[in-house]
Amino acid sequence: MVTGGSIAVKHPDEFESWIETYGSEKIILGADAKDGKIAVTGWMEETDQKLIPFIQQYHQKGIRKVICTDISKDGMLQGTATELYKEVLSEIPGLYLVASGGVSGIKDIEQLVEANVPAVIFGKAIYEGRIDLKELERFL
Repeated sequence: MVTGGSIAVKHPDEFESWIETYGSEKIILGADAKDGKIAVTGWMEETDQKLIPFIQQYHQKGIRKVICTDISKDGMLQGTATELYKEVLSEIPGLYLVASGGVSGIKDIEQLVEANVPAVIFGKAIYEGRIDLKELERFL
């Protein structure tokens, strides 16, 4: 699988051609957002595109998996954007959403599970010793 984020914003025709050529099961949409708007180029540029309509447009073109990062939370260890993820999932049924950013401990992962978020990316919480791999076994 390949994740495309900035390209989906800056060169949508090319990104759509990937979906058509390789199939949506091989393409993951990267949707990095700040204040509900898409950010690109390693989070250096904010756009006027709103997160949910952006994801919806690609969902209608076949995308089923999205990595969504609330960049205001990434690396901060202050909790995830669970409410944002709930809103995305309620607006786009059938979406496989991978939450990213802000996980501070196992309780954040439990909240995401309760919100029906099927997957989560985390790193700093492991590096900082806030999550033990044994704690994660119950999710596997």
